[in-house]
Amino acid sequence: MDVILAKALPPFEQRFDTMLPTWLTKALIEFLVFGIKQAWACLFGGLLLAGLIATHYFYPESAPLSRYDFLVVYAASTQVIFLITLLERPSEALVILIFHIVGTAMEVFKTDAGSWTYPEDNLLRIGGVPLFSGFMYAAVGSYFARVARVFEFRWQNYPSRVITLLLATGIYINFFSHHFIWDVRYALFAFTALIFLRCQVHYRVWRWTHQMPLLVGFFLVSLFIWLAENIATFTQTWLYPGQEAGWHMVSLQKLGSWYLLMIVSWVLVTLIHPPQAVENNETAND
Repeated sequence: MDVILAKALPPFEQRFDTMLPTWLTKALIEFLVFGIKQAWACLFGGLLLAGLIATHYFYPESAPLSRYDFLVVYAASTQVIFLITLLERPSEALVILIFHIVGTAMEVFKTDAGSWTYPEDNLLRIGGVPLFSGFMYAAVGSYFARVARVFEFRWQNYPSRVITLLLATGIYINFFSHHFIWDVRYALFAFTALIFLRCQVHYRVWRWTHQMPLLVGFFLVSLFIWLAENIATFTQTWLYPGQEAGWHMVSLQKLGSWYLLMIVSWVLVTLIHPPQAVENNETAND
């Protein structure tokens, strides 16, 4: 990615330099590269979301393969292409597979409990859950694995991995247990804030290294996932109670659910990308 950008950006930068102050040109280039790298990191999720939209509008009802089953083939083929072209490493694919399984297991339980439904019929499913649903969780894992590599994440005050694993385990258990006993999500939010409050992620965009509180980064990612979920329900890929009669935006409460589930995904990714501490000469430029 950096090799391609190093060849493509100088002509644009030279042209901007003739029209804008140098500092503004550099800032705009930095912002542009940030957007390009973010899009590159969420490529799998973006392709999957594009598939949901395209099949909603254009997939023929008379096709011998149901829409959901086509999405299974589409998502699996995309994943294979990522591996063949080395867009994802085998170790990353393994963690993504684990999150795929973890997500599918939760989907089976949640759909049985009536938390949401998949309204269309298909063959490739477990209970009420089409198999492509696991790829949506895999897309989150894919994003984290790729974004950590693309932006060269370094960490300041990252908590012990044992503690983060305990947190992720508690979050995952609560997604099931709150149907039977007390919902402890607010305690989990508090514990998340406690252990990550001082944590800063340092990331390199182009010329400069920046830093951000990790809790802010978690919120921004969960916000984009919530927006993507609104697109998915708009395409009737799955529906929450009350959306059967007509689409409306997903409750903001789901933003909190995605915030917690996203932490589970990130902790799994740290199993293959152990957080590396920031070096003294890698301090942020802003």
